[in-house]
Amino acid sequence: MKNKFYITTAIAYTNGPPHIGHALEFLQVDVLARYHRIMGDDTYFLTGTDEHGATVVKAAEKNGKDVKVFVDEMAEKFKELTRAYNVSNDDFIRTSDQVRHWPAARKIWNLIKDDLYKKNYQGLYCIGHEAFMKKSDLVDGVCPLHKTEPEKIEEENWFFKLTKYKKEVKKKIESGELKIIPETRKQEILNLIDDAEDVSFSRPSKDLKWGIPVPNDETQTMYVWADALTNYISALGYAEENPKFEKYWPADVHLVGKDILRFHAMIWPAMLLSAGLPLPKAIYVHGFITVDGEKMSKTVGNVVDPFEAVKKYSAEVVRYFLLREIPSGDDGDFSYKKLEERYNGDLANGLGNLVQRVATLIENNLDNELIWDKNNLDEIGKKTVEVWFSVTGHTYIRQFELHRSLDKIWEIISGANGYVDERKPWVEAKENPKKFLETMTVLVAMIHHISWLLQPFMPETADKIAKIFGADLSNKEITENYKFIVRKSEGLFPRLK
Repeated sequence: MKNKFYITTAIAYTNGPPHIGHALEFLQVDVLARYHRIMGDDTYFLTGTDEHGATVVKAAEKNGKDVKVFVDEMAEKFKELTRAYNVSNDDFIRTSDQVRHWPAARKIWNLIKDDLYKKNYQGLYCIGHEAFMKKSDLVDGVCPLHKTEPEKIEEENWFFKLTKYKKEVKKKIESGELKIIPETRKQEILNLIDDAEDVSFSRPSKDLKWGIPVPNDETQTMYVWADALTNYISALGYAEENPKFEKYWPADVHLVGKDILRFHAMIWPAMLLSAGLPLPKAIYVHGFITVDGEKMSKTVGNVVDPFEAVKKYSAEVVRYFLLREIPSGDDGDFSYKKLEERYNGDLANGLGNLVQRVATLIENNLDNELIWDKNNLDEIGKKTVEVWFSVTGHTYIRQFELHRSLDKIWEIISGANGYVDERKPWVEAKENPKKFLETMTVLVAMIHHISWLLQPFMPETADKIAKIFGADLSNKEITENYKFIVRKSEGLFPRLK
């Protein structure tokens, strides 16, 4: 039987179009999903859009559009983003979907109703977070993330007894039953959880009509996070008891941004405990992307359009840059200058040059084909292949250090290019055909290994390399007497001028 692997992105908030940070999160989850498929796991990859809340209503009004029309447009842009970046999601859930999502949100509400109570509340509400904040959370009276002063709100809401479950949630995080990666984020949430208070789970419907009505209370609308967090099970058909839910839940990984960790590591586990459902196994947390050293901001005008980046450089190039340049669990910087440096150095001069050199040598000297035969290798050649095949970086994928995995792949690429320079096969072809055949056998093995490892990160590039060499990427190993037939094509990554 296959192992199952269920992984999710955070659903994207539809108060505006996607930016490059959304692309990064999609790609990080895509790598993990593709990797687990390659490993033979029964993998299910969910993404979607979070479409309710006051911020979305205000954004629609600002754009002069009906809120439903506005969220439909935004949701389509996020779907377009998954297609533009060749993201392999199996499903796309929308929280405005009254057939798939709303029944699950209502079902969870009814399951946790014994832990809900109504009270008058006065507090500071950050519209950007769609959450109440404490004075101690503010810096100079404003939200440190959104740089805005929260609204003072007094209203009657339903509250969820988070305090009832916070000790149990903390225990599960400390024990690793609910794994938080990286470790710094685990410590961050453990430092916050002791001070956690009961959380508002609704807003008066007179103030917020755009959302899911609270069951049996038409005066209230579900708080956006109480609604949105249930997407991870609504997409699996939880409300109608779809076998898909039993098959894939609990999630193996929720991948989220650091700004929404507390919702996923405190509120969501507490909701699940209250409902009697299993907790997710792990939460992976990524940081923010700065642009040329500055925080992305519409005011500054430095928001990177992910569609423009793909249009200019291709999805494969931007995939590589984001996954290599941005540390998976930390903040990182984006600039077109750095992207072009990575392109010319790593892709054109590194990978592209290696593939072109080896393919040309086989075409010109071996009539376009090489039959894999270990007898063509001396002991040093066998050892060389063995050493490089042992370098994979898969441990780093499992540790959510995708950038380090790519570092390892590029070690092999550098090693292969160094091997070409050292052996000088263009000379061997004329002076020592036996050594030339040995060199080509080693290099074809290394390229096969490189393309197999690249599949989760750069699937189109891996496929192109496989086609150039007539390779089968369904198997990491090369079977004896396998015939590589070279069909040269245009260079993978022509140098940028």
